[in-house]
Amino acid sequence: MKESNREMEIPRMNPFPNCSSSSSRSDSDFSFAFNNSNFSDRELRIEILPDFNIPGDGCTTFSDWAKNRKRPRRDYLRKDASEVTVGRITICNIPDMDDDAAACENHHLEATAMVEGSPPDDEVNPGRVAAKPCDAAAETSDTALEMACSTVLRVEILHISSLLLAAKSPFFYKLFSNGMRESEQRHVTLRIHASEEAAFIDLLNFMYSRTLTATTHTALLDVLMAADKFEVASCMRYCSKLLRKLPMTCESALLYLDLPSTVLMAGAVQPLTDAAKQFLATHYKDVSKFQDEVLNLPLAGIEAVLSSDDLQIASEDAVYDLVLKWARIHYPKLEDRRGILSSQLEYLIRFPYMSCRKLKKVLSCSDFDPEVSSKVVLEAFFFKAEVPYCQKSLAAEEASGAHRRFLERAYKYRPVKVVEFEAPHRQCIVYLDLKREECAHLFPSGRVYSQAFHLGGQGFFLSAHCNMDQQSSFHCFGLFLGMQEKGSVSFVVEYEFAARSKPSEDYTSKYKGNYTFTGGKAVGYRNLFGIPWTVFVADESPFFINGVLHLRAELTIRR
Repeated sequence: MKESNREMEIPRMNPFPNCSSSSSRSDSDFSFAFNNSNFSDRELRIEILPDFNIPGDGCTTFSDWAKNRKRPRRDYLRKDASEVTVGRITICNIPDMDDDAAACENHHLEATAMVEGSPPDDEVNPGRVAAKPCDAAAETSDTALEMACSTVLRVEILHISSLLLAAKSPFFYKLFSNGMRESEQRHVTLRIHASEEAAFIDLLNFMYSRTLTATTHTALLDVLMAADKFEVASCMRYCSKLLRKLPMTCESALLYLDLPSTVLMAGAVQPLTDAAKQFLATHYKDVSKFQDEVLNLPLAGIEAVLSSDDLQIASEDAVYDLVLKWARIHYPKLEDRRGILSSQLEYLIRFPYMSCRKLKKVLSCSDFDPEVSSKVVLEAFFFKAEVPYCQKSLAAEEASGAHRRFLERAYKYRPVKVVEFEAPHRQCIVYLDLKREECAHLFPSGRVYSQAFHLGGQGFFLSAHCNMDQQSSFHCFGLFLGMQEKGSVSFVVEYEFAARSKPSEDYTSKYKGNYTFTGGKAVGYRNLFGIPWTVFVADESPFFINGVLHLRAELTIRR
């Protein structure tokens, strides 16, 4: 092991080259004091350890970074009674600077907080972290760990200001003020891996100058991880800001969402994770175009995509099918699949906007825990039974929440409410609501379809059109009824279209008739209201009540 007794060669700025420059300096820029013995009260001794089980020296891609940096957090302890261990970083106080031969214990430890006193176990030396029992798999790597831990590649010494570091980092504040021996010693020793050295030095430089030399995604992620370990929130915010300015890809967005939980929970990183979620939601907005990619996304990715209100998908039934398919691929064991569906995936499905037909299938789906399926289906039916005012109130309450089950997405097929009757005739009443903006977007030749509903075992749908009136040659609003299934099945359906209008706001019949349906056929009225399009969408139009067009279709099959 080689120890450098010189100061690390870090470029320094002359803080006061002339009066004009000193007057323009930031009050928080202390770069002139970084590694300067004249402005320091302690020496930081950094022991550089080899990277354990890491092929290669650098990380140039996101996959390399994820593989190399997300290692198990193991602690390498010296047999020095005045050590404190935090994560993979060991802080040692060594009165004799030549004492480099202390051996490492063969223990695998989880990440721990800094110890501020003696552990409960009287046999453990004060200031040490008690090791947890090793499992069989861990024991197989003990020899390699001991070699890596006892091999110090080199030692670098920095002059530091305990006052400045303690002001910027709770980690260093506790280290220098916890009453233990390390808070009284002038020399403090830290152990870090070689791959962490550049990021740690950059972090220290930031604490003095509020600037970073790191500019790439991977380098900034390294500094972000170091800032998290040493609790430098200001640096975490700065890294998050710089990462958001760099071009984002699906790979980088998924990596940001897969950072360690301690990083993700930090408020300083929240804007970065929010940006990553928004990027994925926008990129996979039209799920039908990327279905295979979406099915291969990790949990964090599928949550980001399916949490979006702007998801372009046929219906909530399709979301339900997609979630089940994803869960069956990633969690082949039924017990695991039920667990993830109940704990996380259930909240991605907006059951109140699923069709009644599909909700009945949820009750018999073995992938869901019976208690969970009963709860969500019952909640969905209660929501459907509420009056529109109450539904809007429930949706407004969830608008800013994490779970948005009562908020309607931008479905390709508009949701409908259906009331079915079996006697005296098979009949259903279908309610379709369209916003003024949706109707306006239909001009000049657009159309919008409803979700499917069923009568007599056959699937039907409504479609609203902007089309030309064949007699008067002007654009108008039309409504049609179509049958889904193609085949030889045919039967006669009586139908009636109605709409609410001012001032009574009651439903008024607009068109009725009967039609012998066969698969793929449709029937309707090209000018439902008998007025030009411009009059229909005008602000004073009697057919929009609080900005919503309320349509109703009654279908009856007579025996």
